[in-house]
Amino acid sequence: MRIPLLARVHLGTVAVLSVLTISACLLIAGLPRGMQASFDQALRRSLSTAAAQQADLTVAVTSDSREDDLHDRDQFTARDREWRDLLPPGLRPLITPEGTGSSHMSAKTTLTPITGTSGTKYFNLGWLSDAGRRVTWVQGRPPGKPGTTRYDGETIPVFEVGVVTEALREMDLRVGDTRTLGENDYVAVKIVGAFEAKNPGDRYWDHNPDILHVTKIQPPGSLDFEKHITSLMSDDGLTALSGEGRHLAYHWVLPIDATTANALDVPVLTAAIADFDRLIGIQATGTVSPYRLITGLPKLLGDFRAGLATAETVMYLVLGGLLAVALGVLVLGVQLLADRMEPTLTLARARGGSLRQVAGTGAALTGLAVVPAALAGYALSYLVPGPVLPIVHAGPVLVILVTVGYAATRLALTYRTPLHERRDDVATARPSARRITLEVLVVVLALAGAYLLRARGLDDSAGQDPFLLLVPIALTLAAALITLRCYPYPLRLLVRLTARGRAAVPFLGLTRAARARSASVLPVLIMLPALGVSVFAAVVSDGIAGTQTRASWQQAGAPIKMTSNIEIPAEAIERVRRAPGVEQVVPAQTARVQVGYGAERAEAIAVDVAQWRRLMGEAPFDLPALPSGALVSPELQGRGTFEIGWQSRVKLATRGVIESVPGFFTKGKFLVVPIDVLTRPAVNTLLIKGDASVDELKQLVPSATVVSQEGTLRAIQDDPLTSTVRWTMVVVTIALAAYALVAVVLALVVGAADRARAVSFLRTLGLSERQAQRLTVLEILPMILVTALVGLGLGLGLPAALGPGVDLSSYAGDLPVGDYSLDLFLPSALAAGLAAVAVLGAYAHTAVSRRRRLGAVLRVGDLT
Repeated sequence: MRIPLLARVHLGTVAVLSVLTISACLLIAGLPRGMQASFDQALRRSLSTAAAQQADLTVAVTSDSREDDLHDRDQFTARDREWRDLLPPGLRPLITPEGTGSSHMSAKTTLTPITGTSGTKYFNLGWLSDAGRRVTWVQGRPPGKPGTTRYDGETIPVFEVGVVTEALREMDLRVGDTRTLGENDYVAVKIVGAFEAKNPGDRYWDHNPDILHVTKIQPPGSLDFEKHITSLMSDDGLTALSGEGRHLAYHWVLPIDATTANALDVPVLTAAIADFDRLIGIQATGTVSPYRLITGLPKLLGDFRAGLATAETVMYLVLGGLLAVALGVLVLGVQLLADRMEPTLTLARARGGSLRQVAGTGAALTGLAVVPAALAGYALSYLVPGPVLPIVHAGPVLVILVTVGYAATRLALTYRTPLHERRDDVATARPSARRITLEVLVVVLALAGAYLLRARGLDDSAGQDPFLLLVPIALTLAAALITLRCYPYPLRLLVRLTARGRAAVPFLGLTRAARARSASVLPVLIMLPALGVSVFAAVVSDGIAGTQTRASWQQAGAPIKMTSNIEIPAEAIERVRRAPGVEQVVPAQTARVQVGYGAERAEAIAVDVAQWRRLMGEAPFDLPALPSGALVSPELQGRGTFEIGWQSRVKLATRGVIESVPGFFTKGKFLVVPIDVLTRPAVNTLLIKGDASVDELKQLVPSATVVSQEGTLRAIQDDPLTSTVRWTMVVVTIALAAYALVAVVLALVVGAADRARAVSFLRTLGLSERQAQRLTVLEILPMILVTALVGLGLGLGLPAALGPGVDLSSYAGDLPVGDYSLDLFLPSALAAGLAAVAVLGAYAHTAVSRRRRLGAVLRVGDLT
C-alpha cells in the first residue's frame, strides 16, 4: 500500500497527530532546559548574595615564630600562585584570576591591646596587598617605613599606620598620635593618616570588616564593651612584623566568580573543595603551623542542594505526570488513526495481505506523522534558554518509539485473523482471577507506600528518594484501576432504575455507558493523571503562596518596620507620623537585657502590644494580649516572677510563653514587656501602618533601616528556585488541562463511528434528533464526571500523602508549607470544562450525523 496516498486520505487525522507530537516534544524537551537554567540562576544568585567571607576560598596560616614570618610581597605572591596551582580542575573555572575581583592577600594581628587600657581597646596591625586601590587617604598621608624607639629600657619597632576615620571618633585617636601596643612584647604605632573606603559596599570588605569598622564586643559578665580596630601599614612594615610574641595570621583570598556556577556541578564542586582542603593541609613548606582552608562554600552548596532536591522532586512529579499524559494523548491519536484506516486494512487483510504488511503500513503512516513533528518540537525546544540535558534528546526519541510501537503492536493484535468482529458493547468479558489479584496488589502496595512515606519521611542520603517518585505513580494507577472497576456498578444500578420508566433514552444511554468497550479505558487513564497532577500542582502552588504571605508578616512584623541602632529622636518620630500615607505609628524599644543578677542575657522588646495588634489588623499575628508582666520564650519559661536589668531593675510576672516575636525574635532567649515599664523609653523601633514610601521614610530617619511586608514578600517570591517551581506548575497545569480536553475530544471522535451506527439503527426505530443528542450525552458524560471527581480527589490527596516527603519551606520564607486549603475553583473549572466539551462534542456529533443518510451509514456498517 502506498503510504503518501493514505496520508492524503487521512490528512486531518495525520495533522492532529503531528500537532500533538510537536507540543509534546516541545514540552518534554523545553521545560527541563528552562528549569535547569533557573536552577543555575538560583545558584548564582545564592553565591553572589552571600557574604564574600562565606562564599570565597581563603587560605590561612598563623605565624608563631620568626621562621614562619613572611617579610615581603614576593613571598605572598609565590604562595598565591602555589594555591592556584593546587586547585582541582573542577574548581578552577569558579575562581577568579589573580588580581581580579576581590582577590588579595593580607597579614593581620589580633587581640593586640593598647598598653594601659586594661584590655578595653585593641589596636591591631594589618597589611592589604591592594590597599592602594581600595582606600582614599582623607587625612595625613599613607604609611611609610617603620622606625624604632626606646620603651621600658628596650628598643622596639615603630610602625607607621593609618586608620579608618570612624576609629578616630570611636576610639579617641588623632592623626599624629603614637601609641604603645602589647602587654609584654611591646611595639609602637604612629598614626600618620586616616582613610575611607572608595567603595564601602564592595564584597571585598566582607573579608576585612575589622579594618573598615570598629568592632564592639561585650565580654561575658561585663557591662562595658571592648573596642577593636585594625590599622593599615605599608609593604615596608612587613619587614618588622613578626608572629613571635603576638597573634599574627596570613591570608590568601581566592574569590569565586558566581556567574560561572552551574547547578549540575554542585556535587563536583563539593568534592573539589574537600580535595583542595586536603592538598593545602599537606603543604607545610617548612612551617610549624599548618595551612588551612577557611570557607563557607560547602555549606552554601549544601543548603542550595537541599532546596534543589525538593525542587527537583516536585518537578519530577509534575513533569512525569505531564509525560505520561502526553504519551497517553498521542496513543489516543494513534488509535484514532488506526480506526480511520480500519476499512482499508481490513480489506487488505481479507485479500491476502500479510500481518507484517498490514502492521507495517500502520506503523509507517504513524511514523510519517510523528517523526517530522518530533524533530520540529525538538528543534523548537532550543529556543528555550538553558543547558541541554539528556532528557532533551531522549524525550522526542521516546515519543517516536511509543507512538510507532503502539501503532504496530495494536494493528498486529487486531488483524491476527483476516476478518474480525467486535461487539464489546453487547457483552462485557469478566476479568480473570489473576488480573483481579494483580490489581488488588497494586492498590494495596500504593496505600502501603503512602503510609510508609508519611511514617518515615524523605530519605535524601543518596540524592533523590525513588520511593517518593514511585508512590504518586502507584497512587495514580490504583485510583485508575478502582475507577475502571467500580464506575460501571452505579451505572448499572441507574440502568435498572431507568428500565422501570417509560423513557427509552436514559436506559439506552446509560446502558451503552455501562457496556462501553475497552477503548474507553484509555481516556480514563489519560484524564485521571491529568486532572490529578494539575490539581496537585494548583494546590501546592496555592499552599506556597499562602505560606509566603505568612512568612513575610513573620519576618517584617508590621506593614512597615523602622529599626535603628541608636535612639530615634522625638522630632523624627513626629516627622514619621506626619509623613504622607502613614496611618498609625507604634513606638518600641529593643535591647539586650540582663536576666537576674548574673551573666544571663536575653533579647527584649518593650512595646504596647494592644496597639501593635490593632496595627496588624487581619494579618497573621500570634502574640496574645499583654496588659502587664512579660511574654517569654520557651527557654525562659517556668520562672514565675523574675527580675531584669534594663535602665533600672524591673520585676516581671510571666504571662505567657511564645515561640517567636514576629519581625524580631525566632529562637533563643527573648521576652516582650509593656513599654510603660521603662522609666524613659529610648525608642529605636517604629511599627508603621499605611502605604507610605519606604525611601521617603529612610530619608526622614537616616540612621534607621526600613523594611516593609510587601518588599519582604517580593523578595521571597523573586527567589529563582521559588519562581521556577511556581511557573513550572502553572505551565504544567495549563498543559495538562489542555491535554485533558483533547483527550475528551479524541474519545468522542474515536467512538464516533460505532456511535453513529447505533444512533442510525435507533433512528430507524423512531429516535428523534433531540433524543439522539441526549443519548450521546448520557453515553459519554458519566465516564467524564466520574474521572473528574476521582482526579479531583487524587489531586487533593497527593499533598497530604507526600507532605512529610516534600519540604517546601525553602520556597516559603523557611516556614513549613502544610496548610493546603481546599480551593475548589480550579478543579471545579476543569471538571466543568470537561463536561462542557463533552456536551458540545455530543451535540456536534449528532449535528454531523444528521447530514449523513441512514442507508449509507448502515451499508458501511454492514460491510465492516
